[in-house]
Amino acid sequence: MSFSDEFNLLLRARYPIIYIPTREEERVEATIVQCAKIQGDRAVYIWDFVDGYQGNPNDVGFGKRNPVQALEFVEKLPASAPAVFVLRDFHRFLEDVSVSRKLRNLARLLKSQPKNLVLLSPQISIPDDLSEVLTVLEFPLPNAAEIKIEIERLLSATGQRLDGKVLDELIRSCQGLSNERIRRVLARAIALHGELQPDDVDLILEEKRQTIRQTQILDFYPATENISDIGGLDNLKDWLFRRGGSFSERARQYGLPHPRGLLLVGIQGTGKSLTAKAIAHHWHLPLLRLDVGRLFAGLVGESESRTRQMIQLSEALAPCILWIDEIDKAFAGLDSRGDAGTTSRVFGTFITWLAEKTSPVFVVATANNIQSLPAEMLRKGRFDEIFFVGLPTQEERRAIFAVHLSRLRPHNLKHYDLERLAYETPDFSGAEIEQTLIEAMHLGFSQNRDFTTDDILEAASQIVPLARTAKEQIDFLQEWAAAGKARLASKHSSLSDRIQRQLQQPE
Repeated sequence: MSFSDEFNLLLRARYPIIYIPTREEERVEATIVQCAKIQGDRAVYIWDFVDGYQGNPNDVGFGKRNPVQALEFVEKLPASAPAVFVLRDFHRFLEDVSVSRKLRNLARLLKSQPKNLVLLSPQISIPDDLSEVLTVLEFPLPNAAEIKIEIERLLSATGQRLDGKVLDELIRSCQGLSNERIRRVLARAIALHGELQPDDVDLILEEKRQTIRQTQILDFYPATENISDIGGLDNLKDWLFRRGGSFSERARQYGLPHPRGLLLVGIQGTGKSLTAKAIAHHWHLPLLRLDVGRLFAGLVGESESRTRQMIQLSEALAPCILWIDEIDKAFAGLDSRGDAGTTSRVFGTFITWLAEKTSPVFVVATANNIQSLPAEMLRKGRFDEIFFVGLPTQEERRAIFAVHLSRLRPHNLKHYDLERLAYETPDFSGAEIEQTLIEAMHLGFSQNRDFTTDDILEAASQIVPLARTAKEQIDFLQEWAAAGKARLASKHSSLSDRIQRQLQQPE
């Protein structure tokens, strides 16, 4: 159901007070006016703290700097006169006892009258005593059709015509921006070049990064890593290669649904985060990083509002990759948190969206401690697949050394004994191999020479891998994966080797 349909329904059902969190005052007010005309040409009254009521000459300025008087104006009109009262920035006054009491009195009165109060606010901030009388209605960002109208309006003003493919690219790149930001960035592009050009997509993407930074919930993450930068994990790579074209229109015509996402579970430092970045780069999709801790805020209702904002922004930017790092830490101890159920509500909103979303947002979540994850997260339907990323085998360690040394010493790669390095570093993760090479470089640099295989082995001898210091946790993870709870990311993982050895032992 669209915003207009839902708003019209609330007007017909005589919902007395509607709370719309949005930063797009101009667009939402225009939509409200259109809906009011559909509802028997209702009168629309708009109030703000500085100017009071606007529009009707007899009422101009009424309630200026007086929010209680602005509410009393509702009772001045005849009971049978249909009207919509739009109150801007009214969230700032909801904590006032007189405003709160007046709103609750009006909520009773307006149930029997064809009048509705609409509170506009850039954020959700609802006191407990008003939670039962306010109805929150989300106002979505502009869709592709609305963006097309805005771009064509600007084009007609400049007398320019655009190729259909270029227009589609501009529309797609503008998704996720408010109308005001779209107008601003397109005006900037026209001021820069005198017209809109295909290269202006870069300007729009920069505006998009700015928007995402201002939300302080999502980060627009630059992804430059390639699938080839990942050593090993052949099963996971094959799975990703098969789904590379799944976001195309050809896939939709074939009948394929959009891929839902991936949960990567495993030991720290084994390449889970690197994989998330490589997926975005390989599929040529923007990468959004969510810090789940930022969803939780102090005010009642704000955490849930931030969760909805994150979902809305992700879907507006789709197709995209949403990367959630260490999701196990965010929802650990879900039932024992003393936060009045905020974590449970955020988690419920999030997993419901995971299960029901139809938008092309591919979620890549990583977790180190599977025991901390709620069981609902692991149910089928939340993600397309759950992969276990274990410690690399000797062959994979060789590949990891090759990847790093190819980057560090591309012309001297043949001088390093990769087989020996892989053999001498059992139980090392990819992150520990990288740290070993950094330490070896320090050894060589301090002696004013290039680092050698022996330097790498010397550095490795000084590192105690996590596989030894956190043996119990890693053993649990491997037993969990061996029980068939997840697919193995590697074709010949150390876990597979261990299972084979166990099968070959005589009873």
